[in-house]
Amino acid sequence: MSVERDALAADLERARVDFHHLLGTTRDDEWRASTNGTRWTNEELLFHMVFGYMIVQKLLILLRVFGRLPAGAARTNSRFLNAATKPFDLVNFYGSRLAARVYNRRRMGAKMDRVIASLRRSLFRAADADFARGMPYPERWDPYFHGYMTLADIYRYPGQHYDHHRKQLTVNGVREP
Repeated sequence: MSVERDALAADLERARVDFHHLLGTTRDDEWRASTNGTRWTNEELLFHMVFGYMIVQKLLILLRVFGRLPAGAARTNSRFLNAATKPFDLVNFYGSRLAARVYNRRRMGAKMDRVIASLRRSLFRAADADFARGMPYPERWDPYFHGYMTLADIYRYPGQHYDHHRKQLTVNGVREP
């Protein structure tokens, strides 16, 4: 398990370092430019990439709660969340757009650092047996969500989300991570 835990921690750090690279190389004229394949600006999409890590903090709480309840409770929760996909999509889109005004280019790097540090702490506190525990998740919410996800899957998710959206940025500093 320590090999997988180390790989998950390394992926968190990879994204954190790369995110700071993007913040440091994005030119003034690129922040408000449109992205490729989204309706967000580069600044809004960069915040959304941080948000992917922030949501994992909440997903971990869901797993701690529902992962210990009877399977029916988690399935019901997942069905409810899948049914709420349209409102979630609206909150996700407009929330990222508005939040980028608060956690803008000057603040989102520090937010990313705090969230990654929190995820690393929880990753290393988790018992080995916890990595096999899982539950149903709302697969309609994100292409990287699956009908059933383990703790290890939850820690893999934000890197997949990050890499997906990174390709949509239209900034000069984009290079392969």
